[in-house]
Amino acid sequence: MFNILDKNTFPLLEDIKIYINNSIFNNFYQTMEDKYATKIKPEYSSCSWARGWNLKFKKYGKNICTLYPHKNYFTILIIVSEKEKLIIEEKMKSYHSYIQKVYNETQEGNGQRWLMIDIINEEVFNDILELIDIRFHQSIKKR
Repeated sequence: MFNILDKNTFPLLEDIKIYINNSIFNNFYQTMEDKYATKIKPEYSSCSWARGWNLKFKKYGKNICTLYPHKNYFTILIIVSEKEKLIIEEKMKSYHSYIQKVYNETQEGNGQRWLMIDIINEEVFNDILELIDIRFHQSIKKR
């Protein structure tokens, strides 16, 4: 049995899948693999904010997003930089109210917002994919 807090046991993708136990994770993982051809890097975080194993989705050595597994759901960290900010703010009213709330309540620092978004339903999931697409095309692909 996978223990998210055991930094001595490197998790397999299947362990994380079982731990999350949510079909949206399968869709997310497949999209990241098919659309962006990301490299997935499990890392252990010792910070008190999100202690435990997470998955970093990287392209060209840059982080597109980070997934934090939880029982029956997961959280996605998306960093919104100056490059993405204007595009995202123009589209903000079209996003789920939960995404708007997280964005508005997240303080900006050094020109970035670190959005920690729980994937709570398909609508939020679809908005996350759009945010990732904006990040990918503004910060990652144009390298």
